[in-house]
Amino acid sequence: MTLAISTGAPFSAVLGIGGYRPRRVVDNAEICTLIDSSDEWIQTRSGIRERRWAGDDETVQMMSVAAARKAIDRSGVDAARIDAVIVATVTHLYQTPAIATAIAAEVGAVGAAAFDVSAACAGFCYGLAMADSFVRTGTAGHVLVIGVERLSDLTNREDRSTAFLFADGAGAAVVGPSDQPGIGPVVWGSDGDQAGLITQTESWDAAMEAETPHWPTLRMDGNPVFKWASYTMAKAAAEALSRAGLRPEDLDVFVPHQANMRITDAMFRALKLPSDVVIARDIQVQGNTSAASIPLAIEALLESGEAKTGQTALIIGFGAGLVYAGQVIVLP
Repeated sequence: MTLAISTGAPFSAVLGIGGYRPRRVVDNAEICTLIDSSDEWIQTRSGIRERRWAGDDETVQMMSVAAARKAIDRSGVDAARIDAVIVATVTHLYQTPAIATAIAAEVGAVGAAAFDVSAACAGFCYGLAMADSFVRTGTAGHVLVIGVERLSDLTNREDRSTAFLFADGAGAAVVGPSDQPGIGPVVWGSDGDQAGLITQTESWDAAMEAETPHWPTLRMDGNPVFKWASYTMAKAAAEALSRAGLRPEDLDVFVPHQANMRITDAMFRALKLPSDVVIARDIQVQGNTSAASIPLAIEALLESGEAKTGQTALIIGFGAGLVYAGQVIVLP
């Protein structure tokens, strides 16, 4: 006996994208009241001028739903037709249940498969790769992919090396069937031998059982992470471009994870992209939002007119684990 298999659309594409940015803007002057630094030093080291920190009411679920509703509206797909919801996050602070189930119910994706992905700053690209496969295999007709973080919850605001980096926000995309290829092959992987470069300071149980209970915070060994992201990730990005059948001169837009402006510039040079390729620089006003950074940056480029519907964009996320994932997409 041979098992029957499901088949789906010949191709998939991103049909709509949306984002949510918290109301509170935190500029470098405010950060410098917390750490011994300066606006010039922060901008030189990271490219960040300001970032967004969520208020008490701007929860992971609230931000995700707001971003998702924009993506759904822009896609023209009724929420009831969404068959799966994938949420990439490391800051939903419950082991169970997954936040994706509550989000699916609130946006109207009734009965959809729903689960969370913990892949740090590569999470959105991991989710996009899965959504592409789901649509083409017939596992789901339409998939909602969300990247969301409240990194300010896990930031040590007295740590001079990280306090200025991390921020909050949500970005979402609806993926569905297409007559033409809209999502290229994913290039992804991990390097667990370097997992200690970006971690929590301690486990939750250790932090809660301490003499003075506290929340763990994020720590990062900046120099080796910078080198890994700037050069190793440039090779992965080049492979994603090649697997999509494109040359550097065929690309319209480059949207790396918004981790550090110097990393973005180093990757751009290593990839030898033409000078007319549009580069996402959303980190200047948003900070590092981990899994949310790529969809937020894409939305900003589309809303400003710097990027346009139908253009090709190379996206790549990379972060704690160390993990990475990237692909070429056609902008919705």
